[in-house]
Amino acid sequence: MHRVPPLAALRAFEAVARLGGVVEAAAELHLTHSAISHQLRSLEEQLGRRLLERQGRRLALTESGRVYALQIRYALGDLAKATGQLLSRSHDDELVIGTMPSFGAHWLVARLPSLMQAQPQLRISVRASLALADLDDGGLDLAIRMGGGGWERVQQRTLFHDRLIAVASPAFNGGKLPRTPAEFIRAPLLLSIENWRPWLECAGLTPHDPTGLHFNDSNLLLEAVRQGLGVALVRQSLVHDALREGRLIRLSPVSAPYPAPYWLVWSARAPEQRKFALFSDWLDQQVAIYLDEVATGDSQSRASTRLP
Repeated sequence: MHRVPPLAALRAFEAVARLGGVVEAAAELHLTHSAISHQLRSLEEQLGRRLLERQGRRLALTESGRVYALQIRYALGDLAKATGQLLSRSHDDELVIGTMPSFGAHWLVARLPSLMQAQPQLRISVRASLALADLDDGGLDLAIRMGGGGWERVQQRTLFHDRLIAVASPAFNGGKLPRTPAEFIRAPLLLSIENWRPWLECAGLTPHDPTGLHFNDSNLLLEAVRQGLGVALVRQSLVHDALREGRLIRLSPVSAPYPAPYWLVWSARAPEQRKFALFSDWLDQQVAIYLDEVATGDSQSRASTRLP
C-alpha cells in the first residue's frame, strides 16, 4: 500500500484548488502563505506529479491536479462525516431514544420510570422526532416509529398494531354522553388525520367523512377532547392510560384497526450494544402488559351495555 501523504498537505492542496489561490487557502486554514506553499511543494515531491502550475499571478490545476483535488475533497468530506458521527454517538451508558411526540407523551413517558429503576446505570434521553435520518447520523440509538415499514438503511421490527376508538371527556355535554354510534355522529366532532370510514363501517353505519373541528396534531386533538369540546376518534394507545384513570370515557366497544403498526427501528450500521438489548427487552415487556390490559378492557367494554 502506497504511503498516504500527510493530512495537512492534502487539506492545503484541496483548499488552494477550491479557492483558487494560496492567499485564500491560508486565510481559511489560518496558516501563513509560506506554510501553504511548503505543503504544496512537499505534496508534489512525494507524489512525483505536478498538481499546480502558475499562470500569471494565479495558480491553475493541471489535469492530474484537477482529478486528484476532486477525489481529495470527497475523501475529506467522508472523514468529516465519520468524525461527526463518532462525536455524536452516545456512550455505552447513554441511551438516546427517538419517538413520535404523541406516542412519547401519552404512552412512553409514563412507563419510563420502570426502565430507570431496572437499569439505573443508563442515562436516558428521549427526543421527539419523526426523521429516520437521525438514526443514520448517530443522533439516536433507537426510535419508535409508525408506518408501513420496509425503510432502507434501518433494522426494524414490529411492536404492535393499534386500533381506533371513539372517546370523550366525562364532562362533555354536561356529562350527557352519546350512547350509540349514530348519536356520536350527530355530536360535535373533533377531527384529525384519522379516517372515520373504517370505524363507521365497523359500527354498522354508512362510511363517510364527517365534519367538525379539525386538528393537524394528535396532541392538540387530545387536549381538545380533554377540554370537553367534542367526540374524537383516536388511537387506543394514546388514550389507554387516560381511560383507565377515568380522565376520558370510551363511548363504544366498536373499534377499527389502524392501518399502520408501531415499529422499533435502529440504524443498520449500528454495532450490537448491550443497551440496545436492555431497552428492547424492557419495551417488549411493556408492550405485553399494555396489550393484556387492552384485551381485558375490551372484554369488559363488550360485556357492558351501559356507558359509565
